[in-house]
Order: sequence, then C-alpha cells, then structure tokens
Amino acid sequence: MVLIFAENSTDMNQAHVHLLFNHLPIFGSILAAIVLAYGMKTKSLQTQNASFLVMIISAIGAAITQLTGEGAEEVVENLQGVSKQMIEEHEEMAAISFGAMILLGVLSIIAMFLSSRKSTSLPILAKVILVISVISFGLLARTGNSGGKIRHSEFNSGAVSNSGGGEHERDDD
Repeated sequence: MVLIFAENSTDMNQAHVHLLFNHLPIFGSILAAIVLAYGMKTKSLQTQNASFLVMIISAIGAAITQLTGEGAEEVVENLQGVSKQMIEEHEEMAAISFGAMILLGVLSIIAMFLSSRKSTSLPILAKVILVISVISFGLLARTGNSGGKIRHSEFNSGAVSNSGGGEHERDDD
C-alpha cells in the first residue's frame, strides 16, 4: 500500500515511510478529540465511534512510525549536520508519545465495544479518552517538532546564519 506513493518502490526506504506516516498520529489525535467532544456534546454514538475509529487508525500510524524510526535513524545519522543528541532526544520523546498512542488505541477499541453493548460506562471512558487524546496530541506535536529539527536546522534557535561577509555566526539568543 505504501509503495504506491513511490515512483519506483526500490527508492523508498524506512525514512520515507517514517516521514509519510509521522503526521497521521499528530493530526489524527487532535481531529479525533474534536470529533469526540462534538459527539459527546450532541450525545451521538455514531460520531463518538467515528472518533474512536480515527484514534485507532492514528495509533496504527504511530506504530508504523515507531517501527520505521530506527531505519530512518540509520539513513540520516551519518549525514553532515545531523546531531546524534537530537536523534536521541527525538527517540526518547517518541517512546513516550508511542506509549500514549497505544493506550489511546486500546481504550478506543474498548470504547467501541462498550458502545456496541450500549454500556453505561461509555461516557466516563469517552471523557478519559478525550483527555488522553489531547495529551497525546501535545506529546506528538513536541516529538514531531524535535524530529523536524534533526534535518531542518532553520527550526533551531541556534541555526547558522550568513552575516553577509561570508562569515558564519551562531545566533544563540
């Protein structure tokens, strides 16, 4: 399925897959939270179930991203300008974010089951899932930001800037 995005499937590596999927859990978690909040407000089980499904898909996206992280690291770790410390920080944040997304996915599966059984426990679980989804979004956004800094030095506050005279200075403000 992923290979349809590449012109030539031999050109795609784990870094490509990592970059393709890493946005899914970030945007999926916040979109699902908004849909869940709306479903809770309107008391629509269909809307809530749609949000749970988006959370499950987002958790799968997080798993794919996590599984391809090591391969992505191998592709970039020896490139000029790549900081191994930034990679390590990104990895640590990713592990926490991944744990939150797996929890979110599992709770969403349970919520869909409870919804099908018309359980009275669903409203409480939905509130818990909403909170975890918002927290997950924050963790994922921070993780994504740290990952972007690995190859995009323009995101770093200490990025090298050209002072016009051919000299390079560090802006450490």
